[in-house]
Amino acid sequence: MKKKLYSLLIVAAALSTYSCTDLNEIVLDETSASGLSDKQAAEGIIAPVYARLPDIFLHTNYFNLQEISTDEAILPYRGGTDWGDNGIYLSMHRHTYTSTDPNLRNTWNLILQGMSRAITAINTLPTLNDPSAKTFLAEARGMRAYYSMLTLDLFGLVFMKDDLGANSTILRGDAAVEYIKSELLAVEPNLETGVGPGRLTKGAAWALLARLHLNAAVYRDPYATQFTFKPEDMDKVVEYSDKIINSGQYQLSRDYFSIFNSNNHDNKELIFAVDQRADLNGHNRMAYFSLSGDQFPLPAYPAANGTDGPGITSDFYRTWVNAYAPLDPKVDPRFYKQNLSIYTNPGDSCVAEADFHVDRGILRGQQYGLIRRNGVFLKCPNGNFKVGKLHHDTRNLPNLPVNFTEQIDFTVAGSNYYTGYRVEKYEFSRKSVSGRNFGEADLSIVRLADVYLMRAEAKLRKSNDAAGALTDVNAVRAARTISTPPPPLTAMSLDLLYRERGFEFYWEMVRRTDMIRFGKYEGTWTEKTNTDKNKRIFPIPQTAIDGASNLPGYLKQNQGY
Repeated sequence: MKKKLYSLLIVAAALSTYSCTDLNEIVLDETSASGLSDKQAAEGIIAPVYARLPDIFLHTNYFNLQEISTDEAILPYRGGTDWGDNGIYLSMHRHTYTSTDPNLRNTWNLILQGMSRAITAINTLPTLNDPSAKTFLAEARGMRAYYSMLTLDLFGLVFMKDDLGANSTILRGDAAVEYIKSELLAVEPNLETGVGPGRLTKGAAWALLARLHLNAAVYRDPYATQFTFKPEDMDKVVEYSDKIINSGQYQLSRDYFSIFNSNNHDNKELIFAVDQRADLNGHNRMAYFSLSGDQFPLPAYPAANGTDGPGITSDFYRTWVNAYAPLDPKVDPRFYKQNLSIYTNPGDSCVAEADFHVDRGILRGQQYGLIRRNGVFLKCPNGNFKVGKLHHDTRNLPNLPVNFTEQIDFTVAGSNYYTGYRVEKYEFSRKSVSGRNFGEADLSIVRLADVYLMRAEAKLRKSNDAAGALTDVNAVRAARTISTPPPPLTAMSLDLLYRERGFEFYWEMVRRTDMIRFGKYEGTWTEKTNTDKNKRIFPIPQTAIDGASNLPGYLKQNQGY
């Protein structure tokens, strides 16, 4: 969408006091948008429907719920001073989270605000005569279905509502699955195809339908001892995956990390994404979240450093090591991309600004980068930037190297600023107004590789078609040809596919959902021993329960909280 979609919030500009139970919004009559055409008014109405996505996908919201809760990411109390936050990140990782967790509350509120804005659009767009209103109406209704998928996946329920003045009907289990499915099927004929990944398209609807059917066994009975994956669901996963793959609209990227570059909006692997382009005031913080406070990726911004946030657990790192031993995991181009030649050429310590790029992927050991003294980057005699071994200067520990270790846990030793291998999957934006927290990379919601791997999983779950699944998995691996692709696999099983999903989608906010579907979420990993199956879905925030107290029995807390 164009920038004006975010500025012309005429009809929906008064999105104000929000009710967590009945999803009420204050709606302005479109006639108040004096001088606007129906097309401009329609654009102004649909914009707020998407505008909540960047906030939902903020690093402390959806990422926290989907990654910090898993065996993939861990966020300790760094040095006893950073990321303490009353223990909420420790509890998230340990599965001791409660209904008063502020990040759970924020995520809940933002998703339901997005849903409420969709309902506002659904009720307003039919009053406009421009042809675009029909498309935007389909998008608004489809986005309501997507927000419903999020509440179902995270909290185990869906709010069904059409009338702005009525209370929502709460759906769970099979009724919730069928409702979301029917909504996506209803809007698919009226969705566009070539408007980019930042809007809901036919391809995005197919991908969401495939994901819904793949997870339907979990959504129907989230506490089951063993999930029942119906053959008809798996057939639908294959059907919608085939539609996407055979459409010719999407393409696996030769360069894996280009999928996460700051200019990735036109990357043909993206099917549906959070649009974060600069003219839409993109503000994702994925690039700096995991890096050291002494890593400065942009020569133009001497204050744009990392935040010493989460690292990957040793458990997750060891899945890479075990898969490729005796070779180093970096033989897989998804694991690591070297951009600083000083690692292999110590004499190359003076780098031109245009040539300086931090390494990508999983960062281990001693880190090199721009050397900063008294707030200024050092330069070489030729004017290039000085690059060398990094130390924890910003922590007033100039003799302590930025040397990432495999160990990371909640002990004092495991919570230091250098503990844990870090993840730099998304690229720092060189156009950002701050250089730090205004990332322009679109955040992937679903991309083509996921479609291939969903199809592979459906083949395995329905008929144990290991050969067909292996073909799909190897197609993804073989596509990464900008460097030597990872070696093809020779066998396939659900356990191998689960491992492959970890390699392909780490840090992309699908890990918790995958762990639950594969029966791994009650497992044991670094600092986590809780085996309570009730933790598969999160508690409804206490503020929402309290807000619905005037309707006895309407909003019940989830099992086990």
